[in-house]
Amino acid sequence: MKARILALSGGIGGAKLALGLYQTLGAGELAVLVNTADDFEHLGLYISPDVDTLLYTLAGLADPERGWGRAGETWQFMTELRRLSGEDWFLLGDKDLALHVERARQLRAGASLTAITGAIAARFGIKAQVLPMSDQPVRTILTTDAGVLDFQRYFVGLRAQPAVHSIEYRGAATAGANPEALSLLADPALEAVILCPSNPWLSVAPLLAMPALRTALLACRAPVVAVSPIVGGAAIKGPTAKIMTELGLPVTATAVARYYGDLLDGYVIDRADAGMAPDFGLPSLATATIMKTDQDKRRLAAEVLAFARQLT
Repeated sequence: MKARILALSGGIGGAKLALGLYQTLGAGELAVLVNTADDFEHLGLYISPDVDTLLYTLAGLADPERGWGRAGETWQFMTELRRLSGEDWFLLGDKDLALHVERARQLRAGASLTAITGAIAARFGIKAQVLPMSDQPVRTILTTDAGVLDFQRYFVGLRAQPAVHSIEYRGAATAGANPEALSLLADPALEAVILCPSNPWLSVAPLLAMPALRTALLACRAPVVAVSPIVGGAAIKGPTAKIMTELGLPVTATAVARYYGDLLDGYVIDRADAGMAPDFGLPSLATATIMKTDQDKRRLAAEVLAFARQLT
């Protein structure tokens, strides 16, 4: 069964709406295309943070307190690594480590990231497609006050503190977009494409920087709807507002809509920003977009889907 809804997502913020969509739709009806430009090799392992966040979230395994990693995690590996004076700036829990070890083994054996992710999703009992955006490497590189940094050194190692001057999505111009996602976008049975409220510049932009994916989104018959990550001039999660300011952009829902531009057929904003609706130049829905509970996630998902159906 082919999915009828395709969501584009980064990690924690986008995963909240992805979970709402997953719990609202039937089995097999959702596919999530996930940012992999945050991926990196660490301690000889291949780490795919946004993909893993989606897997853990949809499987009900995510840690609700930290917002990342596994629930009920233990940290014996990190304790021993520190005792050996190992590189400990990026935390790897014991359960999480098992996934990275197995993924690295399969990659060395020649399996694709898409195939590995699909197999893990099946093992976790997930009844949706979790699709890495590409099987080729794309990496987010930031030019900052602290020099040129890959994403994880900036975000985790330096806690997103250096000022950002520019962002490069290295490899995106030549990376092949996930063929399963491209097939969905060309399928007349697809009902909607949802851009989750992930950071537009760090989590969604790497996907849009792949020419084949952008072209497919523009040609897609299904309505493309984005959910704003900005509420009342502040970011719901992470360094979105900080980066917008450093890039010389106003921290508004309007700035996000203009960034997505002609890709969008509709835009979902928080009620706090309802007064901006005339600025968007496209149909919009103002509702409560902050998702604190699973009920919030399902409610917003249902409203976004209903809004997309109206656009159809």
